[in-house]
Amino acid sequence: MTRVNLILLALLIASALGTVASQHKARRLFSELEREQVVQRRLETEFRQLQLEQSTWAMHSRIEKVALTQLKMQMPVPAKVQVVARSEPAGPRTSAPASAPVAADGAAEKAARPAQGGVR
Repeated sequence: MTRVNLILLALLIASALGTVASQHKARRLFSELEREQVVQRRLETEFRQLQLEQSTWAMHSRIEKVALTQLKMQMPVPAKVQVVARSEPAGPRTSAPASAPVAADGAAEKAARPAQGGVR
């Protein structure tokens, strides 16, 4: 009978040590999870700020202003604009409209293009 009691006592101690180790590991992992969640919130905040900054830098009006003032760019004269047809990728054709042939003087492009009121 004492042999059975010693085996049960050893199993009880092993079970208690396993429970303590398991709880310690769970607490450690929970602490690590909380730290990572703090990092995640900080990165999400930084990402939102970067998106706002990107949208500010990429605003069309700002790009146009920089092009006109700093780079001294200007809109080309419509008579000098020449449109180059885009080559179609290999594969099945989608329901895109057929492009008109481009004349050397841009007459087909002028006929197909509506009048533009400004730079957009």
